[in-house]
This record gives sequence, C-alpha cells and structure tokens, in this order.
Amino acid sequence: MKTPNMGLNLTKSVDSLLLGVGMALMLGIMVSQEFRHGVGAAMDLLIGWLPNALPFHVVLFALAAITGLYASLIQKYTMDWEFLRAQQDKMKKFQREFKEAQLSGDQARQQRLQAEQKAMMGDQGEMMKMQMKPMAYIGIVSIPLFMWAYLYMEQNMLSLTFPFWGLQNVSDAALGPIPYWLYWYFICSIPVSQIIRKSLDIGGM
Repeated sequence: MKTPNMGLNLTKSVDSLLLGVGMALMLGIMVSQEFRHGVGAAMDLLIGWLPNALPFHVVLFALAAITGLYASLIQKYTMDWEFLRAQQDKMKKFQREFKEAQLSGDQARQQRLQAEQKAMMGDQGEMMKMQMKPMAYIGIVSIPLFMWAYLYMEQNMLSLTFPFWGLQNVSDAALGPIPYWLYWYFICSIPVSQIIRKSLDIGGM
C-alpha cells in the first residue's frame, strides 16, 4: 500500500535526480569541450533531421519556442510567485524608508531599519535559492539543444540575412562574443517567452 510518505520521498528523489542532472550538464559544458560535443552528438540523433526539413532560421525559432515554453512551465510550477512578490514589495518599502531616514538624519530609525535588514537576509537567501533552482531544471532541455546547435554550426557553413547587417555567416561574432545565430535565437525567444509568460500569468512582480 502506497503511503503519503512514500510518495513524498519519491518526489524528493526525482527532484534531487533532476537537479543533479541539470547541475552536471552545467558543469560539464563549462569544463569539457568533449562533453559539449558528446551532448551535441547525442541530440543530433534526435533532432538532426530538422535542418533538412526546415530552413535553419526557422529551426532556431522552433528551439526558442520550445525552450521558452519549457522554461516558463518550470518557473510557473517550481517558484512561489506570491512569496517572491511579497519579498519584492518588502524590499522596495525598506529601501524607501531607509532613504527617508537618511535624508531626515534619523539615526534611531536607521539603526532599527538596519536590524530589520539583517532579519530580512534569510528571506533574501530563500528567494535567491528559489530563483536558482529552476535553472538546473531548465538546463536539462536547453543545454542539450544549445550544444546541438553549436555542433551543427561547427560542421556546417550557414549564412543568414539580418536587418542592417546583411548576409552574414551565422558562426561569426555579431556583438562581442555573441555569434549571429545566437543573436537570432534571442531575438526570437524574447517575444515568444513574453507571450507564453503572459498567457500562463507568470511573474508580474
């Protein structure tokens, strides 16, 4: 017979496993080029057919839509948005009151607010932890997709026509170290993510 504790333990185990996989992917791509290529090659077995079926700029748009939807769903169901909004409001109120105390020269009020700030540090740490956790989940999908795109760029010479820049090799740097293809990905992902977040009522802090 399945007990509530068994279900809770299973959920925690799956949660820990997914977080571990996400963190391992993040660490792996930072320290090993072979790891990056291996992940990209594994993904090529799954989605390597896409560039043969669609123009590559459409493929990048599809990847942006997939990662945008996935990231939004993860954030919606792993983050306590009411808590985050309350912390944002509390911080804004604190900053306003502290500025007023400084301008008025009220030392007693400043000391009281500084004591409150120390008490708020725990909530701030919890908020940062809550915001960091979804990144590991999101990396499980987004990192393999990015590694496949990087590998595909290395193996294929592709060009796209951009506004103002004209025809460019997608692997060349557009702005600083950002290649043109990644610039196009972000241009696609911003409106897609905003539409998804709006429809799912995510954020709004």
